[in-house]
Amino acid sequence: MRIPLHFKRTTATLVAASTLGLSCIAQANVDLSELVDAAKQEGRVDSVGMPDSWANWKDTWADLNEQYGVEHSDTDMSSAEEIAKFKAEGDNATADIGDVGQAFGPIAVQQGVTQPFKPSTWDEIPDWAKDEDGHWMLGYTGTIALMINTTLVPEDQRPTSFADLHNGDYSVSIGAVGQAAQANSAVLAAAYANGGDESDLAPGMELFADLAKQGRLSLANPSIANLEKGEVEVALMWDFNALNYRDQIDPDAFEVLIPSDASVISGYATIINAHAKHPNAAKLAREYILSDEGQLNLAEGYARPIRAEHLTLPQEIAAKLLPNEQYRNARPIEDFAAWEQSAKELPMLWQSMVLVNQR
Repeated sequence: MRIPLHFKRTTATLVAASTLGLSCIAQANVDLSELVDAAKQEGRVDSVGMPDSWANWKDTWADLNEQYGVEHSDTDMSSAEEIAKFKAEGDNATADIGDVGQAFGPIAVQQGVTQPFKPSTWDEIPDWAKDEDGHWMLGYTGTIALMINTTLVPEDQRPTSFADLHNGDYSVSIGAVGQAAQANSAVLAAAYANGGDESDLAPGMELFADLAKQGRLSLANPSIANLEKGEVEVALMWDFNALNYRDQIDPDAFEVLIPSDASVISGYATIINAHAKHPNAAKLAREYILSDEGQLNLAEGYARPIRAEHLTLPQEIAAKLLPNEQYRNARPIEDFAAWEQSAKELPMLWQSMVLVNQR
């Protein structure tokens, strides 16, 4: 049984407390009790890019419904599509909150489609993981991993690094490059592995161009449905998605590992629609996502909580994650400005350098 948050007000700040130990000291301008009341009156929150199967969002939506009576619906889409939807709909918004890759957070702000809200755990979120005004902030991080269908790929061909991908008879799936943060980050990870960086993606593009020339670049999206149908042999995915999908489909049929030569650590940020029809419910959702219980929900979905250093993961949750030693050559993005620019150019680069070679 899940224990709800209870809020009380002090003279200087608002303190959120529960028997779960949700260490949430609110900022003076955040009245959490009033936020809860307003969210309850709105009664629902509509999200984009936050489906039940991704990072265990289902438990967070269930908690918000059980504890506050907030109904929920989601339309799954890529980070770029989320921002485009917010922009196109304007005042006629049908979505209140979205979850976008880190590089897309600043783009959403530039497009003017977000509104700020700093949760009560604001000070425990690293500076590199948030917009200084509270327009976006990471809830969790992910690292690009290899997901291998062991029933389709012979043991002697199974890759353990980006370098290994050049050889073999298996196909490699990456997803919608230029639209999805997961796919974009896979390109960056490949660039890291081949001597590139945030401003030089060419070394990564060359790997995928080689796969395209060999006829081994699969255009199948590495979704759980396609994996389950056997349409994906090797996929480049976030570790939390790969581990989650593996356990949902068949733990014995897939191998998940971090490429040994390099990988990228990035994350996903919530953005609240500037024209949200349920703005208080969206703010409460963000508050809950960054609380201890919301962070543990994400960890239970194989994602690494952004407030990890302030949490103690239960052993059964920690056991779901990959061993720390697999991450020895994974690194976070260092030059955010360069990566933001490269992400904007990715659709054109992918078409001109990779897809032109597709067989």
